[in-house]
Amino acid sequence: MGDVSSKKTLKDFCIPDYILLSGSEVRSDSHIPACPVIVFINCKSGGQLGGELLVTYRSLLNKNQVIDLGDKAPDKVLHQLYVTLETLKHKGDNLAAEIERRLRIIVAGGDGTAGWLLGVLSDLKLPQPPPIATVPLGTGNNLPFSFGWGKKNPGTDRQSVVLFLNQVRAAKEMKIDSWHIMMRMKAPKKGSCDPIAPLELPHSLHAFHRVSPTDKLNIEGYHTFRGGFWNYFSMGMDAQVSYAFHSERKLHPERFRNQLHNQSAYLKHGCKQGWFCASLFHPSSRNIAQLTKVKIMKRQGRWEELHIHPSIRSIVCLNLPSFSGGLNPWGKPNTKKSIYRDLTPQYVDDGLIELVGFRDAWHGLVLLSPNGHGTRLAQTSRIRFEFHKGAAESTFMRIDGEPWKQPLPLDDDTVVIEISHHGQVSMLANPGCRSKSISEPSSPVSSQEEEEEEEDSDDEESLEGRRKFGAADTFKYPKEIHIAHLS
Repeated sequence: MGDVSSKKTLKDFCIPDYILLSGSEVRSDSHIPACPVIVFINCKSGGQLGGELLVTYRSLLNKNQVIDLGDKAPDKVLHQLYVTLETLKHKGDNLAAEIERRLRIIVAGGDGTAGWLLGVLSDLKLPQPPPIATVPLGTGNNLPFSFGWGKKNPGTDRQSVVLFLNQVRAAKEMKIDSWHIMMRMKAPKKGSCDPIAPLELPHSLHAFHRVSPTDKLNIEGYHTFRGGFWNYFSMGMDAQVSYAFHSERKLHPERFRNQLHNQSAYLKHGCKQGWFCASLFHPSSRNIAQLTKVKIMKRQGRWEELHIHPSIRSIVCLNLPSFSGGLNPWGKPNTKKSIYRDLTPQYVDDGLIELVGFRDAWHGLVLLSPNGHGTRLAQTSRIRFEFHKGAAESTFMRIDGEPWKQPLPLDDDTVVIEISHHGQVSMLANPGCRSKSISEPSSPVSSQEEEEEEEDSDDEESLEGRRKFGAADTFKYPKEIHIAHLS
């Protein structure tokens, strides 16, 4: 009886082959699934867990709706799916219309993998973009944790997967802000200013490439890079530690098959890099105030330089309430003290991003206390970092858990990084998720919290130029061409 019930339940998640595979025989009598899903699994995430999940999902669903990201790119899969759905809809296929309306996406992998899928969906510009649920297979798992999916690697057995699928069906949709990042510098006379990733560019950063000559952001004589993120962009010593960890993991993947071991290894790298004794081992030339000028866009539409305390060695531009494995650097600002600083609670859909600074690892450990937080610097819809020729030849940066080493100019020039609001995407949230919506603030800000006693003209680029994330380079739908015509 249990098996029959289970099969009936899983039928509500299945998509028939004629929608997934071109050329398949159309079946008009197919069951309309209550919660059709497309599952993307990064088998390289979570040690052997990704491969085990792939086997389990394919045993429970149509194997063609469970995609191994090592075999197929998500942009090509979703492009083909939506071309097929649109074509069938125009032929009067009711099942195709219902699947498009009810479709949900599951992504099993680390934060970088989830960011990759979010970038692809942003590029699709669908009228009804499907929401995403994330299976935590990474080390930090900040995205899954922010939306109530946990941060521990999941079970891979049949029962665990069925439970997760039922949670996906019951989950509510939540809009979150997405952010565009643009980096530009004059073409160097010698050397290169291209981002240097740990051995290879991560999937979530593959969009962070030099723009094409036909891109509106391209300027002759300059190198321009672009990308997007949903959780955070960080710069400084925390990204340096992450770079060292990712470099070793790519060299010796066999040593990083256990989440607890990975987290311990990460802590060891923090010690090796001097993060706990930053005042002794970290040169002041790498402190944020020495490296860059930070400017924010005020509500009046003007740029204002932000004062960064000389002791700050790491800065985080935070969109979600989870960083470094579930910690919340912004916390809950004290209502009385935040009024004169123009600070508000953190919402994931308010069009604002939070800037937080850290001095060292000991400062980061403050986040473990109930009311702990970093040094709150500002909230804004647009940020600009200006790097000038200085004592440092490079710095370290990180987007949604994926780090890289960024060379800085050797001649008298400036590297500009600009972060701006880029619309919204849909996530699936479990009950009790940490993320809060400005339209549904579920809990008041505590008036008992203590605030840390520490100081803490728009450019001419068209919005059209920043419209595309670049995560799906294989397609871009022109507005004047109907999607059905692309098949």
